[in-house]
Amino acid sequence: MAKRSGKPAIDFNHAMIYTGDVARGVHFYSELLGFKIVETFEWEGRTVYARLRAPAGTGSIALHMPEPGKKIPPADGIRLYFEVRALEKFCKRLEAAGVKIRQQPKLMPWGWIHAYLDDPDGHEISLYWAGTKRFRKSKMKA
Repeated sequence: MAKRSGKPAIDFNHAMIYTGDVARGVHFYSELLGFKIVETFEWEGRTVYARLRAPAGTGSIALHMPEPGKKIPPADGIRLYFEVRALEKFCKRLEAAGVKIRQQPKLMPWGWIHAYLDDPDGHEISLYWAGTKRFRKSKMKA
């Protein structure tokens, strides 16, 4: 691992999302959100793992079945964020495909526009647009 200023240079690889049905998750993330399938792994005739890459950038996610006899770990306190430039149009397309949007795109106090929904296993997702504000400190006032 490369080092800069005495600290290790670390890069985000992917987020693992546990699911009760990998094929259903692949459909949601690839067909509805546009992720590209990198690989899938089958075990005993069932897809148990899939890795998908975001349609823009280098971010990826992995969908994974829990081990036999284990339950999906709770996702309390975790929300996945995906940036979408044409957010309103994207949300309308999702709704037309039957996805329930819990919060329609809305300008938040920190200057980003957010919409909230859940994936098929109930993991929270924020679709947002921050544009040039993404890596700047917000000017939110208390």
